Amino acid sequence: MEKKELICIGCPMGCALTAETDGVRVENVQGNTCKRGKIYAEKELTNPTRIVTSTVRVEGSTQVHQVPVKTESDIPKGKIFECVYALKDITVAAPVHIGDVILENVAGTGVNIIASGNA
Repeated sequence: MEKKELICIGCPMGCALTAETDGVRVENVQGNTCKRGKIYAEKELTNPTRIVTSTVRVEGSTQVHQVPVKTESDIPKGKIFECVYALKDITVAAPVHIGDVILENVAGTGVNIIASGNA
């Protein structure tokens, strides 16, 4: 068994977790004070994902030149750089509203990039 040390981000407690893995599956998780800790450790060690946040340029707005964006849901950790690269040359026309789809199916993940601010 291999031991992995993690800090849980499933809730504000930030528990120090110790997970035992056989290289494929998580066999045991210790240190969690809520059930989210076990779920977080299993997901982080078998299929890590992240929400990606960034900004894109806005044309035609007198107020702002960029609008914040994010992935609509989490994407595989290995796709983060591909996702950010896909956003580097995007410019959107004002007005932009929270929730507007900025880019569909980013990096082939099936996840959309949406506006998380108004412009």
